[in-house]
Amino acid sequence: MARILRLRKPDTCVVCGTSLEAGERAWWDAADKTVACVDCHGEQPTANEKEAGELDRGHAGASAGREHARRKASRETRVREAHPHLGGLMLWLQDAPQHEVAFKTGELGEVGVGESLERRTAEGPAVVLHDRRMPRGRGNIDHIAIAPTGVFVIDAKAHSGTVRIENPLFGSAKLRIAGRDRTGLIDGLNRQVLAVREALDRAGRPDVPIQGVLCFTTADLPLLRTLKMRGHLLLYRKALAKKLNADGALEPAEIEAIARDLTRELPAA
Repeated sequence: MARILRLRKPDTCVVCGTSLEAGERAWWDAADKTVACVDCHGEQPTANEKEAGELDRGHAGASAGREHARRKASRETRVREAHPHLGGLMLWLQDAPQHEVAFKTGELGEVGVGESLERRTAEGPAVVLHDRRMPRGRGNIDHIAIAPTGVFVIDAKAHSGTVRIENPLFGSAKLRIAGRDRTGLIDGLNRQVLAVREALDRAGRPDVPIQGVLCFTTADLPLLRTLKMRGHLLLYRKALAKKLNADGALEPAEIEAIARDLTRELPAA
């Protein structure tokens, strides 16, 4: 069934041949993968169709950006109150603390991954959701992609350095980035995957496959093999997009329905 939405990329009306710009409202037929302009469709959306077209994909990096802005504003207020005459100069001279910078770095990493996945999956049926709230205030999920092969829970990481998995003779495996133990990233991804699994179960979709991914923007991953830890993939953006575009059992209509279930169960942060 056709639905009205805002185009993510330029397209052409299948009826009259009019060029349509990205962001313009048009009718999308998921079954035929065609676009028709509002004038040619011949009818206005009903209330149900209008509601169905309003899929809140979220905004990549939104919550990290808000937290960075809050911490920055709080620091600037403290400095200006403590030094009414020299506060501006002190702020200009001092570097932002690491805890503040980390949120800005995280925001940029999430935006980079989100924009890359949107661009690289624009021709396919995959739907990418951004910055979703975890239940009970347990943080957020950077991205969730619903693709023909299943649901991908994606944690964007802007770490630098070589990524490797250390398997000691005794004890559990460790994820190391630039020599530092970053196994906690896998623990966090475990929690996110579980939250999405529970959301799919609540929506009556227990059989939908789910895959966790750490998606790196700047780190050094092996060139000739894909790292995998506790079932989660460690990938660059391009390699992840190839998986999202791969053929699978889920049809476009079902992908759309699963995306709507997840936006209801895990709202935008």
